[in-house]
Amino acid sequence: MKVLVIGSGAREHALCRSLSLDPDVTELHCAPGNAGVAEVAQLHQVDALDGKAVAALATELGVGLVVVGPEAPLVAGVADVVREAGIPVFGPSQEAARLEGSKAFAKDVMAAAGVPTARSYVCTTAEEVEEALDAFGAPYVVKDDGLAAGKGVVVTDDLEAAKAHAAQCERVVVEEYLDGPEVSLFAVTDGETVLPLQPAQDFKRALDGDEGPNTGGMGAYSPLPWARPKLVEDVLETVLRPTVDEMRRRGTPFSGLLYAGLAITSRGVRVIEFNARFGDPETQVVLARLRTPLAGVLLAAANGTLADLEPLRWSEDAAVTVVVASHNYPSTPRTGDPITGLAEVAAEDAPHAYVLHAGTRQEGDAVVSAGGRVLSVTATGADLAQARRRAYTAVGRIGLDGSQHRTDIAAQAAEAGGA
Repeated sequence: MKVLVIGSGAREHALCRSLSLDPDVTELHCAPGNAGVAEVAQLHQVDALDGKAVAALATELGVGLVVVGPEAPLVAGVADVVREAGIPVFGPSQEAARLEGSKAFAKDVMAAAGVPTARSYVCTTAEEVEEALDAFGAPYVVKDDGLAAGKGVVVTDDLEAAKAHAAQCERVVVEEYLDGPEVSLFAVTDGETVLPLQPAQDFKRALDGDEGPNTGGMGAYSPLPWARPKLVEDVLETVLRPTVDEMRRRGTPFSGLLYAGLAITSRGVRVIEFNARFGDPETQVVLARLRTPLAGVLLAAANGTLADLEPLRWSEDAAVTVVVASHNYPSTPRTGDPITGLAEVAAEDAPHAYVLHAGTRQEGDAVVSAGGRVLSVTATGADLAQARRRAYTAVGRIGLDGSQHRTDIAAQAAEAGGA
């Protein structure tokens, strides 16, 4: 099978890495990709938001599967155009992608499906925002209704900061604060069958100890030694299946990757948000543990045959990923800085640790930074402690002027019992 992956981040590099290891994949293409993806896939230039251009490229390459990585092309309806061209595509329709594209729409679906989530108000005026913030009290949770590249949520005790964030958005969802640890759970679905993957936890704040501003994610780990054994089964029954069933009932079946961001509160599991695609950086650790070849799973979702798949196989190993970000991230990042140490990681740390590229580009013989999150350094080990050591050893070999990374990814979980 020939496969085309759409996107240019570390999530797409992780997808391409797994697909390149799948014996059924005879050709792997990525558009537009990045400097790291170029090592495992043939790169093509395309406007990822232009469905006709993506469909034309897929037709020209003769691929049997298109995998749409980022949220923006899905919300723009790229998957629909590719499907209309007769090519199997992993990714929801534009209508179904509204689960991520609109927080208010997702709340409506959850209410109809009986899915547990935070109480909330949808606000369009400063007066409505003020009333909602007053109703819930601190900590204040204010979410941009639309896409915001993982940075549209503010959680703060500062009332003025909450109002200021709301004022920058056309429409916001103000929610009650959910206590307890957060979990990311992905599920592959064809609109009927729902196949959960292994859970992960990511780290949204920029600095150690969950300090600093919200980011797109500074690291992740899997499995979760502190999670109760039936967590995935319970979330499948109370969140994932009801949501997929409700979307199908509405005539907009959800096919692709349904991502549930969850809070494990004192009152039980609550949904924080849905995404319509693989999360970044959780994908990096989840795919590092998946032993079932990936292409067949994604194709079965695209073709509506997930029910025929054998149960997924998983490694007992743990996985940790640490994001190396550029100077000033998550504010306007500095780009164009040379990256060193990539060859050393490949020589000294493989196969247990490897680098997935996010914001990089090739300039002559050099790889330079080209975005906020630059690299996802990923490692596996017999337990979380070993995976952490391997990941941070590899991070130590990377040189990028002014770069930053958190030093506490998976630290508490590793101390709590490894894997």
